[in-house]
Amino acid sequence: MTAFVIPAEARIQTFAMIPDSCFHRNDRLCQPLTMENNNMKHLVGWAIYLPMLLTFRNISRMGRKPAHPTFVKRLLLAIVIFALMEISLYSNAKASSGMLTLNAKDTGYRGIWYMNQPSGDQYVYKYSGGLGTYCAKHKPFAVYCDKVKKTFFCYGGTTTDSNQKLLHMVSYYDHKTGTVPRPTILLNKKTSDAHDNPVISVDDEGCIWIFSTSHGTSRPSYIHRSCKPYDISRFELVKVTRIENSQEVPITNFSYMQAWHLNDQGFACFFTRYNYPAARTICFMTSGDGVKWSQWSRLAAMDQGHYQISTAGKNKVGTAFNYHPKGKGLNWRTNLYYIETNNLGKTWKCADGRKLTLPLIKPASPAIVHDYQSEGLNVYLKDIRFDADERPVILFITSKGYESGPKNDPRTWTTARWTGEAWQIRPAFTSDNNYDMASLYIEDDGTWRIIGPTETGPQPYNPGGEMAMWVSKDYGLTWKKVKQLTTDSPRNHTYARRPVNAHPDFYAIWADGHGRKPSESSLYFCDKQGNVRVLPREMSEELVKPKLFEYNSND
Repeated sequence: MTAFVIPAEARIQTFAMIPDSCFHRNDRLCQPLTMENNNMKHLVGWAIYLPMLLTFRNISRMGRKPAHPTFVKRLLLAIVIFALMEISLYSNAKASSGMLTLNAKDTGYRGIWYMNQPSGDQYVYKYSGGLGTYCAKHKPFAVYCDKVKKTFFCYGGTTTDSNQKLLHMVSYYDHKTGTVPRPTILLNKKTSDAHDNPVISVDDEGCIWIFSTSHGTSRPSYIHRSCKPYDISRFELVKVTRIENSQEVPITNFSYMQAWHLNDQGFACFFTRYNYPAARTICFMTSGDGVKWSQWSRLAAMDQGHYQISTAGKNKVGTAFNYHPKGKGLNWRTNLYYIETNNLGKTWKCADGRKLTLPLIKPASPAIVHDYQSEGLNVYLKDIRFDADERPVILFITSKGYESGPKNDPRTWTTARWTGEAWQIRPAFTSDNNYDMASLYIEDDGTWRIIGPTETGPQPYNPGGEMAMWVSKDYGLTWKKVKQLTTDSPRNHTYARRPVNAHPDFYAIWADGHGRKPSESSLYFCDKQGNVRVLPREMSEELVKPKLFEYNSND
């Protein structure tokens, strides 16, 4: 429909032409229209029936003679213009929502390529590559739903004519048929920044929620919900609010979102707010329905702020974080902290149960796991899980500095486990880049498993490499590489992400990309045995079975 736009002033003047007596409180058609209850049926009713209602019934009830023909003509004209204007508003509102929410089908699976901070050396950037499942501070990217036997996932995609225009994509893997559909293009984020990648959650009714994050405050953030349970064909933009100074205010911006849905309790979300007051202040909020959210709680605001990674258990949620010391820049991140809550944020505790007063503002906090600042080491957070006793296990990398290359070796993968009495910190193995990202699995039999790019790839010392699977049977004391998942790849693989309730057939999802120059990026997933499949970049059919990755081999 072509919008018929009338200035607001004209609307007011036109409306004023109608006598007040025409608006009888019992006449439903004469109730003022609002965008909340407006629809096309009501508008047609206004345009057709109201002129007759006004000119005959109301006027005759007043005991007057029939109105002068000139008045009737003016009245009819006013009503028609008013109705057209309301239709215009309705049409424009729908168009505005439609412009953001695309709900289109793509022709295949393509990840975004992204770089950050040119380095002026052979490694070209501080970090870069195929970052469709970036970053570690975004969680989760996939959720397995046993009711429909599907793993739903999202990723940062891109257009067919570019590797760097960020689209928010949603899809699923059907475990019954072994197929994937053409992915849904939810929206165009209008940026090339993979910090704006989406995350996914699924509520108790099966509705799929997509949280569209933003890097800083210069771009808006959004929350969408699927129109039907377990269905990715259509999403609607949710107008969300939070409590601020005892009033509801819109939520329009958040960064590094980590959205957990707890059974029968609603959402528990960790996120970052810039300059709130620290440069990166880590926060927490909850919601029973995903629409009305709690007041934002500041968790920590030490010096220049923090990065955090979080997890959810059956009865509590917890977060691990580092901090940026003053005067050293945001590339310097150190120390390791942990806090948790078992009552949706009403109170917060250390792992040992000591109650905390938030926000934490002093680096010498009782929440500290280990002081890496005194050792001159950076801390890069990767993953966190609860074990069978709901005790946290944290996975991270330590290194001597932020720059790529051997001068900051060793980059040591490390686990920190709360034993119930103390933090047990153990080295695992080494990597060649701070931004190598892996997922940690703690399985029912007590096995610890890591899937990540721990092996040197085609672009050494750039993010990622070749994917491998490691296993520990003794709480991280020793590790064994049980399989190398990829080899002889043309591009580095990185950011392997674990689905919530991971099914053995879809155990991790990641992307690849060249570490030193813009390139195409494909998406992959593997099963628990380490067999890798590649998601199709082009699809001629609605459903396709992903093929085994041709470079896949045993070590």
